[in-house]
Amino acid sequence: MIQLIGEFECKLDTKGRMVVPAALKRQLPDVEREGLVVNRGFEKNLVIYTKEEWSKKMLQLSKLNQYNERNRKFIRQFMRGATELSLDSAGRVLLPKSLLEYANVNGDVFLQCQFDKIEVWAKDEYEKMMDGSLDDDFSSLAEEVMGGFNFGDGNE
Repeated sequence: MIQLIGEFECKLDTKGRMVVPAALKRQLPDVEREGLVVNRGFEKNLVIYTKEEWSKKMLQLSKLNQYNERNRKFIRQFMRGATELSLDSAGRVLLPKSLLEYANVNGDVFLQCQFDKIEVWAKDEYEKMMDGSLDDDFSSLAEEVMGGFNFGDGNE
């Protein structure tokens, strides 16, 4: 499994293209050959996956019972707007206008890597979210989410 790390500030040009930061590109060795996939996030953001990771998501979704209405709705929502991206000769990707509108992205962009994906946020929306009450309550959140979790390595 790919393990992406880092946070990056970027700018979109007037056509909606974003230069993939060099430090991020180094973590994606096959990106120029294989490309990426961008999709709507669960919040008002976008999510970028490598083709390999996207294929894993598709395999998971394909195992859902499509006779179940809730499953079909989830699949439709999850797949909505999914678009393949390829890097141009300048190392840029063209983000689809409909997805940029969904995430309210129009200039300054913030990328946050999380394990196997890259979240794409409008910079001001990301800062607003991160400057909220979470900072004051991060310790409590950590205890709630991770406290008492058995990681299976014998060290708790």
